[in-house]
Amino acid sequence: MNILRKKNSDPWWHLWKCGPCQCHSGRGEETRQKLLEAAFDEIHKVGFQAASLSKILKDTGVSKGALYHHFANKLELGYAVVDEIILAFFQQVWIEPLKKTQDPIRTIQKILLKIGEKMTQEDARLGCPVNNLAQEMSPIDEGFRQRTVAIYDLWRDELEAAIERGKTADNVSQNADAKRLAILFVATLEGCIGLAKSSQDLEILLECGHGLIEQLETLRN
Repeated sequence: MNILRKKNSDPWWHLWKCGPCQCHSGRGEETRQKLLEAAFDEIHKVGFQAASLSKILKDTGVSKGALYHHFANKLELGYAVVDEIILAFFQQVWIEPLKKTQDPIRTIQKILLKIGEKMTQEDARLGCPVNNLAQEMSPIDEGFRQRTVAIYDLWRDELEAAIERGKTADNVSQNADAKRLAILFVATLEGCIGLAKSSQDLEILLECGHGLIEQLETLRN
């Protein structure tokens, strides 16, 4: 049995919905958050360039005036999606657990299992929003390029630091090259997601996650 088997039927958005993203301090902030979530939805489905502000407004019931009160233009809205929705997901799901662990192998395995339980066919079909934006926008917009690179850098840096702590705690092989492993892990997982997206097959992604969990065991001391 695949240990990453999906166990629920939550909407695809559920995977990327993070706790910090849902804190409202007033009606204005609630409207802003509705716009961000709808914009994420639209960008993830069709890409930033094809994303429609009209559809975002229709989906939220927010007026055009309210949209421009919070965001000067579509580009600013897109940047905010990366800064406040996508980055928040990575902070909650990957960065905070990695910061706290001295057993990165077990921590990473738990994260992969948790993601696997929430992953839906629609998640696999749409792919990773960071990678999607990096592929689409990095060649044509420096703001998006810097933001997606920053997320990948943060992710790799925390993986590297966690692996080094694991070595110190004798939970990871002393022969492990933390920097190379961090790069390899991110590239492999993003490749798994990309393969599942191109194949439109969730099972490929779950099997790939299963393989990663098994391979991580070979890094134990």
